[in-house]
Parts: sequence; C-alpha cells; structure tokens
Amino acid sequence: MRYFIQLSYDGTNYHGWQIQQNAKSVQEEVEKALSVIARETIEVVGAGRTDTGVHASFYIAHFDCQREGMEDENIVFKLNCLLPFDIAVQKIFGVREDGHARFDATYREYKYFLSRSKDPFTHAYSEKESRKLDMELMNQAAKLLFDVTDFTSFSKLGSDVKTNNCKVTKAFWKENGDQLVFTIRADRFLRNMVRAIVGTLLEVGLGKMNLAEFQDVIEKKDRSSAGASVAAKGLFLVDIGYGDVTTDNTD
Repeated sequence: MRYFIQLSYDGTNYHGWQIQQNAKSVQEEVEKALSVIARETIEVVGAGRTDTGVHASFYIAHFDCQREGMEDENIVFKLNCLLPFDIAVQKIFGVREDGHARFDATYREYKYFLSRSKDPFTHAYSEKESRKLDMELMNQAAKLLFDVTDFTSFSKLGSDVKTNNCKVTKAFWKENGDQLVFTIRADRFLRNMVRAIVGTLLEVGLGKMNLAEFQDVIEKKDRSSAGASVAAKGLFLVDIGYGDVTTDNTD
C-alpha cells in the first residue's frame, strides 16, 4: 500500500532533505524510523529537495509498505519517539497506488524571514536586516516574476535539471511586526532559487538596482548578474498543493 507522510523539520543540522554520501539528511532519518516501525526496508520519496540548512514547516513524502494501518495515530506517536527532536511527523494517510509526492504536487510555497532587530528567539530562523528597505519597490519587482518563464539567473550553477522553467503565481513582501516576510509560490523551484531571488530583491530595496535593471537580470539568464543568495536559515517550505490523491479513480 502507498502512503503519504506529512512532516516538518528544522534543517539546521541537515544537508537538506535528500540522502547524500557522508552527509546527514532528513530523508535518511525518516527512512530509518519508518523501517523500524514497519519491520521492513522503507524508501521514501519527497516532494522535492530542500537545500542545506533550509527548514520545512510542511513537507510531504510517499512510501510503499506491506503493513496495513500505518495511518494509525499510535504509529505516528511511535515514529516521533524514534525521530530526532528536529523532525516531527503530523500524520500518515493512504493514497492511490500511483500517488506521487513529487509529481502530483501542483505548487510549492516558501517564506523567507528577515528580522529588523536582534532577537535571540528568531535568530536561528531569520536573517538580520536592519538597513532601510523600499518595500513598495521590492513588491513591484516581485510582480515582474509572474511573467518569467526561464529562471536561470536565479538557479545554482551546475544544477542537474532538464529545464530552468518555472511558473510563479505568488510573490510578495509583507511586514509582520519586526519581521519582513517574503512569500513565493510556484509549480516548481530550482536549487537556490528563492534565496537568490530574495538577495536580488534586497538589492532593489536598498536602491542598488532599479526595476529596469532587475528585469535585465532576468533576461540575461546569467546567475552572476543577480544578487548574492541570502542565508539558508531564514527560508521555510510552508505549503505543497495536491489534487485528489487519496483514492484510486480507476474502475
């Protein structure tokens, strides 16, 4: 039977979601815990990669398991007892046999957090930015992303993907108390894409780049023309959208 597992994690101590040689990953920890509970070797497939140090308040993966009843709350409790403190499972639910955490996802949404002042309670999860920013201009620049197809200028060099095409459907800055929060939603994201976009939008907000220059960065399709990537610690994957994957619609 195929299951979806919903979880969250603090990415500080991990080299991203995906299993890597000689590096600690969230995927490896989840697979180990599920294998103990199911009493069989479990492999999980995630909705996508997250970079080293990036967090997820909402994440979906799928796995196949011969054991029935994996969606039971007691199983979730046992999993959370086995998993390290910085990974938490919220629920497990059965899906159709071809349900896929990555390919069935219709969108992913990220948030990036900036703090205007020193705060010991948000330090680990936001980047400090005390300089004066033109929020209105940053939001005008963010709207330009809706018309972009090729995001090569905001992609990590050497990424092993077939295309750098993405469709952004949401991108805006908002003040939340002493924090500035950037929200972006797209059908898919490239490696380092959000952090590069945020870094470039900060150049706009600081008056180092105007809207025409931001548009030029996009059109150049050259990573070196964009701003520096911001720190990973302020980035959270917060939502993933799906159609109906919970039932098998075949006759």
